[in-house]
Amino acid sequence: MKFNSQYFKTDILAGLVVFLIALPLCLGIALASGAPLFSGIISGVIGGIVVGFLSNSNLSVSGPAAGLTAIILAAIIGLGSFEALLVSIIIAGFIQLALGYAKAGTISNYFPSNVIEGMLAAIGIIIILTQLPHAIGYDVIHEGEFFFIDKNGTSSHLISDIKDAVNFAHMGAIMVTVVSMAILISFNKIGFLQKLKLLPGALVAVVVGTLMNEFFIRTGSPFDISQEHLVNLPIPATLDDFLGQFATPDISAIGNLDVWIIGITIAVVASIETLLCIEAADQIDPLKRFTNTNTELKAQGIGNILSGLIGGLPMTSVIVRTSANVKSGGRTKVAAITHGVFLAGAVLAIPFILNKIPLASLAAVLIMVGYKLASPTVFKHMWDNGKFQFIPFLVTVVAVVATDLLKGVGIGLVVSVFFILKGNLKLAYFFKNEDHVEGQTVYIELAQEVSFLNKAAIKQTIIHLPENSKIVIDASKTVYIDFDVLQLIKDFIAIGAKDKNITVTLIGFRDAYKIENQTHVLSV
Repeated sequence: MKFNSQYFKTDILAGLVVFLIALPLCLGIALASGAPLFSGIISGVIGGIVVGFLSNSNLSVSGPAAGLTAIILAAIIGLGSFEALLVSIIIAGFIQLALGYAKAGTISNYFPSNVIEGMLAAIGIIIILTQLPHAIGYDVIHEGEFFFIDKNGTSSHLISDIKDAVNFAHMGAIMVTVVSMAILISFNKIGFLQKLKLLPGALVAVVVGTLMNEFFIRTGSPFDISQEHLVNLPIPATLDDFLGQFATPDISAIGNLDVWIIGITIAVVASIETLLCIEAADQIDPLKRFTNTNTELKAQGIGNILSGLIGGLPMTSVIVRTSANVKSGGRTKVAAITHGVFLAGAVLAIPFILNKIPLASLAAVLIMVGYKLASPTVFKHMWDNGKFQFIPFLVTVVAVVATDLLKGVGIGLVVSVFFILKGNLKLAYFFKNEDHVEGQTVYIELAQEVSFLNKAAIKQTIIHLPENSKIVIDASKTVYIDFDVLQLIKDFIAIGAKDKNITVTLIGFRDAYKIENQTHVLSV
């Protein structure tokens, strides 16, 4: 790992901010998954330190992913134990390792930028929606993105929970949120505060929010926020209690076919989410660096193997933490590693202090992260790029918010491919008509690449040529012509042009196309 002293201080502080955000996420995702709370911490520590060290990404932050909660919950119920699930996680890690060596990470190069932008904007909207209940003191939701498990173990959904939150609003939480938001906005808008790079606004907001609640408690104010609305980190009383929080895989489950199916499912979903996040991280990288996605898959695989061995949840690269890392000034992998170190140190040294942080204050930080991802400026920028960019972008945003990350991106990809094909059909060739005394002349200039998808359009053009006309087909700028299109031109010259007494002139066709010396052909 290369060390860059230029960003060391800001990376450390960014790691601290990401740690403060990641801590309740690790606990919340574990709770929503039906797994031991400590398993989320294990995943966060390994994702930060191990994956952060092995990864080629400078900005990505890995940890337990909300997108896997439904899979994990169903797996624990289906397999009958968390220990059996750990075997699936280990299998998933080995599959990811194999995918990395097979160079499967290059698939991320084929994600259109409008779909990636749509995914980021959708995640920003989802972050805001999921944090609004926390912001007013209604903490039923445990950081899932689309589907949630409430404290009673029953399912609930985002919109209905937001409606319920209004009826259970807590004035103290609202005050903490408002003050935290004011601090964050001030650090973004006020000049001299923007220059305080060693003091990130998110960290100040969390500290001030915590101090406000401590003041409420000590003065007996009715605005005090109770423990159930604060970070809730397990506090072991003895070393045995601490070690007892680790779990080991049930190796006897290795022969269970369902364990393998779940392992494959986790590997596929985690890999796709990681590749999407890496592509998004590279797009928001202020230094415009590129990540070796094959190395990333290997790092994720090793991370999941270790996590499964000691009782952690499966992990992916996580866009929420990655975005917070960038916005907080993180520029190298030191930030991700630092956040993992802070997680490990916190559960060992100061869990009682961390348990004083109001979730409302953390919600304010995340809402600002979400706003930056889904700001009106982003939508205007995509609109200015034209409908071929804006429509797939907007469809991806709506689909991700309405369904989930993978389904939404899949729908966005389908729409984007449709517009790409539609544009390709139109741009396969350019033609113009010129009327002369001796008849009509049609000029067709082929594009750089002409695929079989363009065959129908070219066919319609030459079929409708009038008798006794002339056609000039120019391939001087073309590097590839599909065999079917070449055969269409050959057949037209040999039969169609002869029947209608059409003169065909070919320009720039290569000898390899074997299309010369045909009837009515003038090669140039």
